[in-house]
Amino acid sequence: MPEKHIHIVSFDIPYPPNYGGVIDVFYKIKALHQNGIKIHLHCIEYPGRDRTKELNKYCESVNYYRRKTGLSSAFSLKPYIVSSRKSDELITNLLKNDYPIIFEGMHSCFYIDDARLKNRIKIYRESNIEHRYYYNLFKVDKNLYNKFYFIIESIKLRLYQNVLKHADLMLVVSQKDTEYLQQHFKNNKVVYLPSFHRNENPDIKPGTGKYALYHGNIEVAENAHAASFLINEVFNDLDFPLVVAGMNPPEQIKKLIDSKPNVKLISNPDDEKMFELIRDAHVNVLVTFQATGLKLKLLNTLYNGRFCLVNEKMLNGTLLNDLCVIANNSFQLKNKLKTIFKDDFDEDQIELRKQKLNGLYSNKISAERLISYIS
Repeated sequence: MPEKHIHIVSFDIPYPPNYGGVIDVFYKIKALHQNGIKIHLHCIEYPGRDRTKELNKYCESVNYYRRKTGLSSAFSLKPYIVSSRKSDELITNLLKNDYPIIFEGMHSCFYIDDARLKNRIKIYRESNIEHRYYYNLFKVDKNLYNKFYFIIESIKLRLYQNVLKHADLMLVVSQKDTEYLQQHFKNNKVVYLPSFHRNENPDIKPGTGKYALYHGNIEVAENAHAASFLINEVFNDLDFPLVVAGMNPPEQIKKLIDSKPNVKLISNPDDEKMFELIRDAHVNVLVTFQATGLKLKLLNTLYNGRFCLVNEKMLNGTLLNDLCVIANNSFQLKNKLKTIFKDDFDEDQIELRKQKLNGLYSNKISAERLISYIS
């Protein structure tokens, strides 16, 4: 059989796979490589994430392009997350052959409507309905400068969204987002393809744990808001210990936790420590105020942790309701926690997780579906 090649344009360097979007990119690359696909990876890079030889294990070629931050990108009519990822070198490399192209997220779509790519297979990999995501960041962030940026970016993203009509195929991470894009792009092929992730089979400890866990990238306003809500409105008068773990917690979260004797902060745990925390917790509490995309930390929790207490927005289009305990306000969350801490997590619940997750979220099945679309 002839070799199959594909370009992947990534909005960031997808290694280490330690936050939502890059987790999907990295494990997609790994799954496609395992199926014999030759991958030509294009990474937009900027300070904070280093070039790595790890990606060369799975890719035929890896190219890096500096992100163009600053005023020239900020004053573009295109969204900043798009305009700052323009690269003449990138389009030159994409034009060297006629392989299909996956554009990872709206961030990477600067060239999706380029006339020079008119006859190419172009695939948009959705991770969020971006203008909704930025509007929700506008609502929860307290910094006036950030709020101004988020609302302007939200407006630009809503207007720019029409560029997606140039995609031959849209691969969408949640059922709800699939319905939205199908409604707005009736002439395009829009299909649901769950996020790729690091898990093969559920690996869960039965029995009990001693604490509740909230985890996430806490420097993101959405996650800082969720952590504050849990600390101030849920665990404020409960005896159960809460551990808050994640990347780069802001000062206001540190000060808030310092004042709460039943709350402990673990800053910037490595992957091994994070999965130890997830597995040892009695309950992982995951709440969000944004019903967009697929929260990959939900998948990691269901594959590795005991009880999972969530609000409905966390389950947005995932088909995983029956694996979680659901509560939507502080009163409900408190009551559910009181019940959960009386129960053991048993083998029947683990078996249900295995059946459901291996059927819906198998990387192997998702990779085979993706390959069928580009064959």
